[in-house]
Amino acid sequence: MRIINISASCGITGFESPAKDYYQKPLNLDDLLIETPSATQVYLAQGDDLQNIGVFDGDLLVVDQSKSVVCNDLVVAELNGELISTLINTKYRVLYSDPGSSSSITIQEFDEFVVKGVVIRSVRCHRPVKIEELSLN
Repeated sequence: MRIINISASCGITGFESPAKDYYQKPLNLDDLLIETPSATQVYLAQGDDLQNIGVFDGDLLVVDQSKSVVCNDLVVAELNGELISTLINTKYRVLYSDPGSSSSITIQEFDEFVVKGVVIRSVRCHRPVKIEELSLN
């Protein structure tokens, strides 16, 4: 008996792949999540006040400092020395965590209030994020 070596190849033979000219750009999360790299910061959400609008404890908040605040934006702000994430009604200067909630905070003249930026994205983390992983060391 004689053995003839035949090289075999996997896949469909006889027809070219319809996707042979298709090029897929590499996935880059920066391109998907960040609009203004030089004005973007990432914060870690803590607490459950914003659950009704889809932001949960441990989510990452992508904050763009170059965006102008408009009514009902989700913002990261500093109120009397405390860093908070809240919805803001710019017309009445009211902060709230849920559009249907009756609990809100009216910004008074004596309050120290500074908006750090507008939340443009939130990212759900299915495993806890360690604060050390977010630092730029």
